[in-house]
Amino acid sequence: MNARSVSARGLGHRFGDNPMLFEDLSFTLEPGRITGLCGPSGCGKSTLLSILAGWVDATEGSVETTGVERTGWVFQNPYGVPGRTALDHVTLPLLAGGRRRDEAEERAREVLGDFRLEAVADRPFRQLSGGEAQRLMLARAVCSAPDLLLVDEPTAQLDLRTAETVNATLGAIARERTIVVIATHDPHTRDACTHVIDLQDRVRTAD
Repeated sequence: MNARSVSARGLGHRFGDNPMLFEDLSFTLEPGRITGLCGPSGCGKSTLLSILAGWVDATEGSVETTGVERTGWVFQNPYGVPGRTALDHVTLPLLAGGRRRDEAEERAREVLGDFRLEAVADRPFRQLSGGEAQRLMLARAVCSAPDLLLVDEPTAQLDLRTAETVNATLGAIARERTIVVIATHDPHTRDACTHVIDLQDRVRTAD
């Protein structure tokens, strides 16, 4: 089984003629750690996630990946199909991957339990609270077993106890050979990260 890593060298980015969001940014991401992208709003956290996902080309520098075939993304604002249940949302990627329905639903319920969502498994998405919907999107991404998991503000809508559960679950996922990267301004989530890339000064090198 190939080792997984994401390496960035000399990354810099700007939009149009605006000042650089960040520059000369170098780091290596590996399984077994949670890397936090931290800093105030507008410093480029979500943009850096998009660059790591391959959705945006950096203005400067490069990103190289090894052993990364599946990338999971969890947006800050959760989107779902209003009339479909929480279980449906998590089961779908498993069915698309070839699992039998009974196997897919069993695995989906297990992951819903990891995110304290077992009680709302059969509830339509439109009836979920904001925090429940956010955790559902995390469960759906995790269920797909991504090699690289990119998460934008996972605890923004959660109370402290639930946020601690989510942070612990993401840590467990990282230890299972997934590269986990979180954009966050939450100090508790920052403290739960094993490595931090701080964009506060907009110019930072972190290895």
